[in-house]
Amino acid sequence: MLYVGTSAQSSRIGFAIAKKRVSRAPGRNRLKRIARESFRHNRHSLAGAPNAYDIVVLANRAAAAASNEQLFQSLDTHWERIRATAVPGRE
Repeated sequence: MLYVGTSAQSSRIGFAIAKKRVSRAPGRNRLKRIARESFRHNRHSLAGAPNAYDIVVLANRAAAAASNEQLFQSLDTHWERIRATAVPGRE
């Protein structure tokens, strides 16, 4: 996962899930669906002018074989890491 701070009012999410990593379209769509849902639940804690981010979700080969629960846990770890880098008063 890549992220960069932004001056936007809310955080945004994008996807770069390559066919080389997850070869079947249903697998790529499942990863995007799960990432969107996880982002929707965590968006409030990533929002606000000083803490807004542009986020790009990348996938590795292991993500295609992971269960939904494992994916949610991994994404939660990433959201925590992003929140930990937030600096109060940052512009």
